[in-house]
Amino acid sequence: MEPGTLLYDTATDQVGEYRDQSGPYAMLRPVGGGREWQADPAVLRPATDRERLSAGVRAANDRSAWGVPSGPEDLSRPPRPVPGCAECAELGGRREAALVTFDHSAATDANVLMRQHQRAEHQP
Repeated sequence: MEPGTLLYDTATDQVGEYRDQSGPYAMLRPVGGGREWQADPAVLRPATDRERLSAGVRAANDRSAWGVPSGPEDLSRPPRPVPGCAECAELGGRREAALVTFDHSAATDANVLMRQHQRAEHQP
């Protein structure tokens, strides 16, 4: 396994970022940071797109709970990807793929992640 790979731990029902091997265990870290935990490699599998997105939204929500709003936003429209930004384009693609399958929850998750990313990376 490559460090940084997102895996689903079926024993704890969590998505974690693979860090390293420690004896017979895989070391995972929660998406967005936090305390690592040991997992049995036999109960790990690659995280699905939905699980990865959900874990990312949870991490973004956790970060924003401690932050200060940066100003009023027009939440009546979905955020637009910033031209030339790979992460914005990827999140926009996730949103579009979710809308094609009528998965409005996943589309909303992608919008939340894009807004969080844009606040962190594209606002002064």
